[in-house]
Amino acid sequence: MSKAPQQREFFLDSIRAWLMLLGIPFHISLIYSSHHWHVNSAEASWGLTLFNDFIHAFRMQVFFVISGYFSYMLFLRYPLKRWWKVRVERVGIPMLTAIPLLTLPQFLMLQHVNDKAKNWPGLTPYEKYNTLVWELVSHLWFLLVMVVLTTICLFLFRQMKARLEMTPENSASAITLGKLSIAFLGFGFLYGAIRRTIFVIYSPILSDGLFNFVVMQTLFYLPFFMLGALVYVRPQLKALFTTPSPWCAAGAAVAFSAYLLNQRYGSGDAWMYETESVITMVLGLWMVNVVFSLGHKLLNFQSRRVTYFVNASLFIYLVHHPLTLFFGAYITPHIDSNIVGFITGLIFVVGTAIVLYEIHLRVPLLRFLFSGKPQNVAVKVAG
Repeated sequence: MSKAPQQREFFLDSIRAWLMLLGIPFHISLIYSSHHWHVNSAEASWGLTLFNDFIHAFRMQVFFVISGYFSYMLFLRYPLKRWWKVRVERVGIPMLTAIPLLTLPQFLMLQHVNDKAKNWPGLTPYEKYNTLVWELVSHLWFLLVMVVLTTICLFLFRQMKARLEMTPENSASAITLGKLSIAFLGFGFLYGAIRRTIFVIYSPILSDGLFNFVVMQTLFYLPFFMLGALVYVRPQLKALFTTPSPWCAAGAAVAFSAYLLNQRYGSGDAWMYETESVITMVLGLWMVNVVFSLGHKLLNFQSRRVTYFVNASLFIYLVHHPLTLFFGAYITPHIDSNIVGFITGLIFVVGTAIVLYEIHLRVPLLRFLFSGKPQNVAVKVAG
């Protein structure tokens, strides 16, 4: 392995890809869970509900730490304007491509599956707009949040870089997982206080799709994004997360139990969402240690198979959602067993997504639209 300063972080590439691909079993298990979704099985599965809750409780927090890590790496590599342009193109172009090609057909399909088409003419103009925002952004929300975070970090990354240049690198040794836990607990309380204040002043805005994605989701994931940037420039901090911590594992187990209790017994009209923000903020931090340490031990190598899925992960994630809803609407009703349905759904969605990925590799325009990268060089595809 090369000892060059900019050596490839294979385990982070792999973790990022698998977290994205974990969206497939997450959404398929949602069909069979007790959570109300666009499509649901006749009877809910307790095991698949627990599995779904587990994935939902931590996946995106860890994902945004890795996104912040690689974003800051590129920030140090490119001039400021070029950095913003590259980052926004990489996430914005696939998002804008997926809306007309994926989420719009998905929305039209669901209108007929759920028999909502007849209600559409009776909606007010704002209700139609808000419905379209929720449905068309759909599972693409994290790409929109990435665009917002990248724009905000035009300022925040410059401030961070200036502060880091005035701070000795060995001062990072004073940072501990305990101090970070207290800080993220504080972030959770702050987010909860902001949400409660908005709820008291004007609660309907919390149901506005654009406000939810651009403001609330961005606020929640900003600490994780900035933590990822800090991990990139502070090796001591990275070592904290790549070294297994029994306390983080135990804390994550306790926090997940609290998350489940809040899901089961909390009330949306009371403090359920504010409590969830506190729990998932610290749970996300502790799971960064769990996931990074396991990934560093098990995934820190180069492999053609892993590289394939790293490259394919975004495309597969983008197309899996409409495929999952199609499966839930038209195939799930014909399968009596939830477990058999879940496994069949995985095979159907993953298999179809890989076929579509291979087809798109052979069309330069689609490669560009679903990656946001210029296609100057021919891409090798498997024969």
